[in-house]
Amino acid sequence: MRIQGIVAGAVLLSASAGFGFQAAATGISGAPAAGGDSFVIKGATVHTVAGADIQNGSVMVRNGKIIGVGKNLTASKDLKVIDGKGLHVYPGMIDAGTEIGLIEINSVRESSDTTEIGKFNPHLVALTAVNPESEHIPVTRFNGITSALTMPSGQLISGQVSLIHLDGWTTDEMGIKPRAGMHLRIPTIAAPRAGFSSDADVPAAANRTGFTQAKQNFDKEMAELNEFFESARRYVQLRAAKPEGFKPDLKLEAMIPVLEGKEPVLVTAVREREIRDALAFGDKQKVKIILLDAQEAWKVTKEIKEHNVPVVLGPMLSLPLNEDDPYDRQYTTPADLQRAGILFSIGTLEGKANLSSRNLPYQAAQAVAFGLPHDEAIKAVTKNAALIWGVGDQIGTIEEGKWADLILTDGDPLEATTTIKQVFVKGKSSDMDNKQKQLYEKYINRPN
Repeated sequence: MRIQGIVAGAVLLSASAGFGFQAAATGISGAPAAGGDSFVIKGATVHTVAGADIQNGSVMVRNGKIIGVGKNLTASKDLKVIDGKGLHVYPGMIDAGTEIGLIEINSVRESSDTTEIGKFNPHLVALTAVNPESEHIPVTRFNGITSALTMPSGQLISGQVSLIHLDGWTTDEMGIKPRAGMHLRIPTIAAPRAGFSSDADVPAAANRTGFTQAKQNFDKEMAELNEFFESARRYVQLRAAKPEGFKPDLKLEAMIPVLEGKEPVLVTAVREREIRDALAFGDKQKVKIILLDAQEAWKVTKEIKEHNVPVVLGPMLSLPLNEDDPYDRQYTTPADLQRAGILFSIGTLEGKANLSSRNLPYQAAQAVAFGLPHDEAIKAVTKNAALIWGVGDQIGTIEEGKWADLILTDGDPLEATTTIKQVFVKGKSSDMDNKQKQLYEKYINRPN
């Protein structure tokens, strides 16, 4: 993927403005020194998200990994002690779908590196274009999000999505799973329609064409997509035969893990028809899919469950998709999926990362107000996201052997009034300073 004008180490000013940010403590008495990744938190309420909460519990960390969770743990004398009395420990939250690190200022083309030319780009990896010095990363981390699935956008096959830690000097250091899946946009029958939403999934050309032309465009793109997958299968056979003069094709090489079932396909499918098409495509091509931004998933919960397909929902704090939908349609979908037994998580999605990735916990909170159990909302931004992206053995819960991605809070992280006291990424105490905190302190202290 091409890096357009973003130089590693350069800090670009964010165009997004912060609202309602409270000044949080930049350090905690007894916290590990900068660069330290071995410590023990004592006396806190530990929300493992893997079992029952532990009152007056401890979390022990060595070399960035959790080595003990429970009560009355005996810690080595060399471990630094953090007093967690009156505080809460949660696993770091995971934004399951965003463009963080790929976009700095929406209106400045040179600071955006999410798309490439062409309909098929499975070989492009989002991680290679992530800017570790993005101003949006510390702003997001400040609110308790320690990991994110950052993804390219484009036409039919956009490229490889990457799961990253939101801390690190380099992209290699940030990467958890550089090739977490392949982003695919299912073709749509885009025809003019009314609605409250901006209908970002509908091309502008749809407003100038009728259903017949839209259906022809849909059939053409579906045929191209199926042919690309078949070409990849023929390539695999040719590759196995090792003919003389064989030359590798980077695009088709990138398809091999998908065809072998080792890598999922993240399919953007918003409406009911698109979701059904995505499920049918997965069956036809015999590939594992994950539905993204499936706003009308509530209409096809039975089919999604039968296919055992996970869902990454978009932001809850948004308008209904259709003008005749109930006002709370977006808010109630998570509860509908949970009741149907569908594994789901929440992402802040493309084009919105700069404004709302830090608001991930409040998206989950909105679903709680409309029927989703609180513990399921916490799972949606921690454990479920890790399971969906195949890293449930590394992050997402507070358990022995996992990375110490932890947040220390004075309350429920889904509440806007809660202060995140400290964030740990791979056991490292993260710097809590960020652009929006600086602006808050600057203007709160301005002369009268």
